[in-house]
Amino acid sequence: MKKCGITGFKGNLGKTFLKVNNKFRYLKFKGDVRKRKQLDNWLKNNKFDVIIHLAALVPTYKVNNDYKQALDINYRGTKYLIDGIIKYQKDISWFFFASSSHVYPFQNKKISEKNKTKSISKYGETKLRAEEYILKRFKHLKINFCIGRIFSIFDNRGKNFFAPSLLKKIRKGPKKMVLENLIHYRDFLSTKQISKIIFFLWKKKYSGVINIGSGKKTDLREVAKFFGNKHKKKIFFKENKPTYHIANISKLKKLGFKSKKLNFGSFF
Repeated sequence: MKKCGITGFKGNLGKTFLKVNNKFRYLKFKGDVRKRKQLDNWLKNNKFDVIIHLAALVPTYKVNNDYKQALDINYRGTKYLIDGIIKYQKDISWFFFASSSHVYPFQNKKISEKNKTKSISKYGETKLRAEEYILKRFKHLKINFCIGRIFSIFDNRGKNFFAPSLLKKIRKGPKKMVLENLIHYRDFLSTKQISKIIFFLWKKKYSGVINIGSGKKTDLREVAKFFGNKHKKKIFFKENKPTYHIANISKLKKLGFKSKKLNFGSFF
C-alpha cells in the first residue's frame, strides 16, 4: 500500500481528511514543524508516495496576537519541510500545501488564480511567504506539487471558525440583537467538502496553484438570520462597507468537480 505523509493531522481539517479518506496508509508527523531535525528524521526514515501539508496556526486572532509564532509555523515550518523533501523525498509523486484565500485582496468579482496576490491579513502574509518559497524551490525540480488556496471554512467544530463563534454569540445574546460587521460576502465550504476536494486533486495529481471553494456567494447575514431563527432571536444589522471574497473555480470545474452551495442545516 502506498504511503501518505501528513502534517497537521490533529487540526479540524486534518481530522476530517483522515476520516473521509481512510483507505490509505498515513504516516503522521507527530513532532513540531518548527524543529527542522524532527522533520528531517521523519522524512529520512520513511518512504512516501504523497505528502499532505496541513499544519498551520490558523485563527486570525492567534496570528495577530503572536505573529512570530505564526511565521515560525506557517512559513518556516513549511520551509523546513520543503528543504527536507528536496533532500530526502525527491521521488514523491505529489505534494499538497494548504494555503488560503487570505493571499488575495478583496474584490467585487470572483477571484481567479491569475489575480494578483496581496494578503488581507497577517495570516495571509505567512501563507503567501510559504507559497513563494515552494514555487522558488520546486520550480526547476520534477516534483509534482499543488498549492490549494482554501476559501472560508464553515464547520461546527472549532470555536475559532466563523460559524461556531457567531452561533455562540447569538445563543448568549438577548432576544433582539444588533450585530456589527456582518454585511460581507464569502465563499464557504465544510471541512468535509475541502477534504474531498484535496483527495480529488490527489487522484488527478493536479500540479500548480488552484482555488478550493464552492464558487457560490454567501451573505453572512443569511447565516446570522438562520442561527437567529433556530434560537428564536430577532437579528438586526449595523451598516458597514461590504467586502467580497468569492472563488472563481473554473480550474476545479475543468477537472470535473461539481460545486454545491452550502447548506446551513448541515451545521446542526
